[in-house]
Amino acid sequence: MLQKNLVIVESPAKAKTISKLLGKKYKVKASVGHIRDLPKSSLGIDIENNFNPKYITIRGKGPIVQELKKEAKKSDKIYLATDPDREGEAISWHLAHILGLDEKEPIRIEFNEITKEAIQRALKKPREIDKKLVDAQQARRILDRLVGYKISPLLWKKIRKGLSAGRVQSVAVKLICDREKEIENFKPEEYWSITALLEKEDIVFESSFYGVVRDGKEEKIELANKEEVDKILNSLNKDNFLVKEVKKGKKKRNPLPPYTTSTLQQDASKKLGFSSKKTMKIAQELYEGVDIKGEGIVGLITYIRTDSIRVSDEAVKSAKSYIINEYGKEYTNGGKKYGRKKEGTQDAHECIRPTSIDRKPDKIKDSLTSDQFKLYNLIWQRFIGSQMSPAEYDTISIKLISNSNLFRASGSKLSFDGFLRVYTSEENDDKESSIPDLEEGEQVKVKDITPNQHFTQPPPRYTEASLIKTMEELGIGRPSTYSPTISTILNREYVVLKNKSFVPTELGILVNNLLEEYFKDIVDEKFTAELEEKLDKIAEGEYSWQFIVNEFYEQFEQLLKTAEKEISKIEIEDEITDEKCEKCGRNMVIKHGRYGKFLACPGYPECKNTKPILEKIGVKCPLCDGEIIKRKTSKGRVFYGCSNYPECNFVSWDEPTEEKCPNCGKILVKKANKKSIVKKCIDNECGYSKKENK
Repeated sequence: MLQKNLVIVESPAKAKTISKLLGKKYKVKASVGHIRDLPKSSLGIDIENNFNPKYITIRGKGPIVQELKKEAKKSDKIYLATDPDREGEAISWHLAHILGLDEKEPIRIEFNEITKEAIQRALKKPREIDKKLVDAQQARRILDRLVGYKISPLLWKKIRKGLSAGRVQSVAVKLICDREKEIENFKPEEYWSITALLEKEDIVFESSFYGVVRDGKEEKIELANKEEVDKILNSLNKDNFLVKEVKKGKKKRNPLPPYTTSTLQQDASKKLGFSSKKTMKIAQELYEGVDIKGEGIVGLITYIRTDSIRVSDEAVKSAKSYIINEYGKEYTNGGKKYGRKKEGTQDAHECIRPTSIDRKPDKIKDSLTSDQFKLYNLIWQRFIGSQMSPAEYDTISIKLISNSNLFRASGSKLSFDGFLRVYTSEENDDKESSIPDLEEGEQVKVKDITPNQHFTQPPPRYTEASLIKTMEELGIGRPSTYSPTISTILNREYVVLKNKSFVPTELGILVNNLLEEYFKDIVDEKFTAELEEKLDKIAEGEYSWQFIVNEFYEQFEQLLKTAEKEISKIEIEDEITDEKCEKCGRNMVIKHGRYGKFLACPGYPECKNTKPILEKIGVKCPLCDGEIIKRKTSKGRVFYGCSNYPECNFVSWDEPTEEKCPNCGKILVKKANKKSIVKKCIDNECGYSKKENK
């Protein structure tokens, strides 16, 4: 008997949320991600037959498939409600195939947020599966498979097992390697500045040397060395600093647009210290649904994989109303929908925003984990801020002259906070500086004149935030690929994180150099970006996916043949350590295994001694004479323990120091954030702590 309508989504958490919203007339089941994919054991692509993919049911998904078939048989209508993007469209297409559904029938529904209203609207407007979107996803999957399965074995053969190459990951590694080359080749250049500390009526302000005035014209001067600085200093008259010009004005600072996947990952990295992986995990939880006291399970934010900043009419109206009621009419910008961020942006759905403005972060804080609250608060503030008035500043700029030497000073004062009432960031944080009221011709008191030597700095290494920003700007990858790409290059040990910045390893440099020599286009930023554009054209129906794949493979195949023929076996020398093998006395070496690095005796096979690598932090154990060792849990969380374990059971989540607590004499442990280091007594009952600026 056909009794219910079946709705199929990807995630069990999402299924649970939607089930509560739709009620008894609907059965909601989850596919738990992809149902079918290319086989892991083989290429799975018939190159000779127009690159025909050979999809199989993913191992372990058999019971889920059977359950979905069973529910489909007894359902009146079936709706495929997978995520509203290419990946989601492809999953719906695979589901239709497995369940024997006609993809040209109206069986596909999509919604940008998990709310009752949004889902009911979607159910009223089912559509057929968009084969163009499916084809775009297929092309990406096949291209990635061809690159991965053709180059990776080559790396295994020529360098070592377990390595991989990828259409996006290899470009990311190249960016990091290129930046490291820039840093290594950088030659600092000397330059100088002169700062005059001025005072009027107890208000002290800074002015900077700009240049000279000749024949009534201002001429900027760059100070390259001390001789040039001394010449200027000798020509100054401290007792004769006159105000040449005073300009007062106003400026506005516009709010930033709402979040995309990329900007959310960047901001969460900078403001919260979250990795891209952590950000996406928490965002997924907020999107799929959280149990809110008094409401039940609700989706708190809109879909999280987007590069659009567009805002729906309903959300604009809701935000406008909230801002007027909460802050006053002067704080609304009238409601801004925002358009496409840039050419090529996928605009299928909205920005990342709260599903309801009325769910203020503080109001639902008790229902969220600490990390969920932090991220939701960030999203809520950014969205509300995007709908608020610009901040306004009173500005003043001063020109001062001493014996034809020109100095400049500027200041600003916030006159209207606008969106800054809710949201601030490094990009829009104007530091206020006070300038006293001055008049042209007025003489000011000079407190001090200081010459300052500077050297140009090399470009900074990439952080997660800056790497994602660069990849987005270059058109490399898409919102869904940033986080897994970073995870992959870290897991492959092509790069490591030092002080939250990416540094290429010897292995990463070696693999990158090889790929640059033999597969230049694969790691070329421009080529990769152009390929991304072609994938977009498939989604728009301008190209067939077979044409794009074939175009790529014709060139790629020749490169493979050349590389196979010319690349000789590359031996990576084992890193020798000071650690002695207790069995035969040789210096142990660092080896790479399935689970990372370990110490091994170089006398293998005669001596088979191995042991884990212990990272000492240079602090003695407070309980015995052992060394404190940095360790990791099975989930990768860092903790600190004694080298004499299990004889000594000392353990701490925070990093121990050699400092003693002034209250009880026990050791202090430390925890660092962006701006400061907090040191506290290891004994929580003692309660001693102190804060140090970095």
